Amino acid sequence: MTYRSKSVKEYWAARWEDIPADVPMDNAHVYPLKYAEMTVQDKNGRILEAGCGAGRILRYYHQHGYDIVGMDYIDVAISKLKAIDSTLQVETGDITALRYPDQSFKYVLAFGLYHNLEHDLDKAIGETCRVLERGGAVCASFRADNIQTRMTDWLAECKSKKAGKTAGPRAFHKMNLSKDEFARLFTRAGFLIEFIGPVENMPFLYKFAAFRASAHKRFDENKARSEGYRLSWLGRHLQNLLMRLMPDQFCNIYVLIARKT
Repeated sequence: MTYRSKSVKEYWAARWEDIPADVPMDNAHVYPLKYAEMTVQDKNGRILEAGCGAGRILRYYHQHGYDIVGMDYIDVAISKLKAIDSTLQVETGDITALRYPDQSFKYVLAFGLYHNLEHDLDKAIGETCRVLERGGAVCASFRADNIQTRMTDWLAECKSKKAGKTAGPRAFHKMNLSKDEFARLFTRAGFLIEFIGPVENMPFLYKFAAFRASAHKRFDENKARSEGYRLSWLGRHLQNLLMRLMPDQFCNIYVLIARKT
């Protein structure tokens, strides 16, 4: 578990309050769109994006004519998406108690969702299975329990101490799992795993401006979320070396694609 000064809900409410709704993601070579495209094979299949956040994946599929519903438990994220495009199907909801009937969707996309749950993780994945059609697929990511996560948490702790934010009680922030632990959750719920692997969402070196691409030196979260977190030539080569040598230690998430049996 990772603990911070804010609860997970406070963290996401503040984060989505601070940035505008996303533009549609435009880089299909990076997470998460790369893995969504590996999953969604049928344009006529209905999609649920659970934990749609600021909307980069939701808006990508919506603009390409897919039937996609976006759900998030942070009201401000949903309000911003409704304001920017009234034709989006979006609503506030809870992954542990979905309102949809059984077998409502062919695909569920859940990027960075399940690791926000301190409790009821099996219940959330069970609900995901329930609303999927037989043969339908889920694509999900989960925070990795590894060296990179520990370094990221250490840097965040140092930043909080510098800002004087560590004096109060600590609140649950994220759950971190190994690849095998993540896989077992879905196998236990009745899924057949087709892919699971280490992935870089934000590469560790991106946290340091010196290693970012020139257009990313000044951090713009919406830009990074649309284009991917781009590194300089040196940053890419160093990050690639780390991923070649120890992919399970220098990824920051695992991505899983599984099918309901």
